Amino acid sequence: MDIAALGIDLGKTTCSVAGLDRDNAVVLRTCVQRHRLQAFLSGLPPCIVAMEACGGAHHLGHFCVEQGHEPRLMSPQYVRPYVKVHKTDDRDAEAIAEAATRPTMSLKRSTRSSRARVTRGAGSTRAPMS
Repeated sequence: MDIAALGIDLGKTTCSVAGLDRDNAVVLRTCVQRHRLQAFLSGLPPCIVAMEACGGAHHLGHFCVEQGHEPRLMSPQYVRPYVKVHKTDDRDAEAIAEAATRPTMSLKRSTRSSRARVTRGAGSTRAPMS
């Protein structure tokens, strides 16, 4: 199974996942419990991991970078045109993956980087949090 882009529709307890190959054909469609999502992602070869931008997506995006994936966060309003027929979680995940493969898609950037975490520890002017 060669996954080029993985779309994840994040939910409170379960996440719908859809994987597309290089030809944008669906090769994976599954539902993963949220607490098992990181283990699922760590078992995949590096690929594009796309999600609608939210607080949980930013946290998961940092994990994806550590695992070698390329996270792409996008606004939900840009994903909506790619949803086919009726809106379901599985179709949302597929639409997110498809939208991430578009070269003109406007992406959100994470506000925190691994470089900022490393440099913040030494020489920081902020008071330590307790």
